[in-house]
Amino acid sequence: MANVLNNLWGGGKPAPSPATVQAADSDFGDFAKGADPTPIDVSPVTHTLAGLGPAQTLRPYTKWYNVHERHSLDEFKVEGLILAAITVVLLVHVIGARLNRTKANKWIRAHSPVLVDEFASVGFAGVSPLSADKAGDELLQALTDDNTQLGDAALREKSLFEFATYATGRANVAFLDVKLTLLKRYNPVMTLIEQGLGFFFDTFEQPQDVVEAILYPFDGKEALTVPGIPGAAELRAKENKSSFDNFVWGLVHKESMKKVRDERYDVSLTFTKDNSKLPTWLTVMSESAEITDLMLTPELVKAAEAAGDLFEYLIVSDQPLVKPKTIDETAPRKRLFLKYRLPSNNNYEFLVPLFRAFIRISDLLAKSAHFRPEVVRKVKSIREDAVRQIQKAGEEEKAEERLQEREKAKKAKRDAELNALDAKAQKRYLEKEREKEVRKSMKKQTTRA
Repeated sequence: MANVLNNLWGGGKPAPSPATVQAADSDFGDFAKGADPTPIDVSPVTHTLAGLGPAQTLRPYTKWYNVHERHSLDEFKVEGLILAAITVVLLVHVIGARLNRTKANKWIRAHSPVLVDEFASVGFAGVSPLSADKAGDELLQALTDDNTQLGDAALREKSLFEFATYATGRANVAFLDVKLTLLKRYNPVMTLIEQGLGFFFDTFEQPQDVVEAILYPFDGKEALTVPGIPGAAELRAKENKSSFDNFVWGLVHKESMKKVRDERYDVSLTFTKDNSKLPTWLTVMSESAEITDLMLTPELVKAAEAAGDLFEYLIVSDQPLVKPKTIDETAPRKRLFLKYRLPSNNNYEFLVPLFRAFIRISDLLAKSAHFRPEVVRKVKSIREDAVRQIQKAGEEEKAEERLQEREKAKKAKRDAELNALDAKAQKRYLEKEREKEVRKSMKKQTTRA
């Protein structure tokens, strides 16, 4: 039993000698004796509540942490140029927009006294609730105070180069629209391109600082436009007194004459003629000499002369600006137009009288623009000629449409007949058709000869 246990646990076998092991496997003789293990020093780590994280070690100093040692300003030249360009563009944009706002504000400050004197309501704010509760002279005084307090707010900024204002509440005038179109000073590159195109091509208009005012007279239609407010009954009582005859008349600077005639249909109905009351650089476009005698008042002539080369035109019209294509578009629609350029020095001393005279023309029209029957018939005949031309053009267009419809129906009938035949019959049909066309062409040549 003891031998069995010794055999199981290896206790009965003697340990082999080194010589025997070497003799048994000579290939592993070099590893017969292993190297003595060397103990590794392990630093003791204390685990406490305050130091549960890993131990922090300091990184060695390298150049990677010093940006000034790895990079230089020469590497950012492109970025610097881009930032400088963006800064310049932003500065030009801000300065240009501010210059336009300043110019527009100076215009409204110079013309506000005229608007306040001539109209009961100026700007887009409307009548304040405090003023609306008043009546009579108190209402007029309250409206005047409101308009005076508006100041620059009477002008609305539609864009960085477009400004507008509005006025209403005046005898013989329904309302007044004024639009200021300024240079795009916030974008000098675009301004230079537009000026270059306008200089080399007539189809492009050179950009300028201009004012365009459009006055809409009542023309006897107060009942359709005046609301039911205190004082409206007095205006309705004068309904027939504000109407005047239809005509087209214009006072135009000669340098703008060709452009105005090309761009506006209503002015094309007039005749151009110089007048002894005017300086040489102004001319009149009128349908009758009697109309010119009425419109050329001393106040208007003096104001136009004072405006000088800044003045472009003043037009009274009842016809559309674009050539009408239908008879309905020829219906009279009376308006007054004024256009002049803004001075570079923002001095409006010589332009304010022109603006005032333009507004007061409505009173002259309502009072005196009732001409002799001969003049009315002459003006009416010009409009009738225009209507006949439109009718003739419409009839020619309808005739052309009918001809196209007949040709289309004829072609459809021919195709149907051709498709109903077999190949041989189609060939004979096409040959007969070709012979017929040849005979027709020969007949035309003989007739011409």
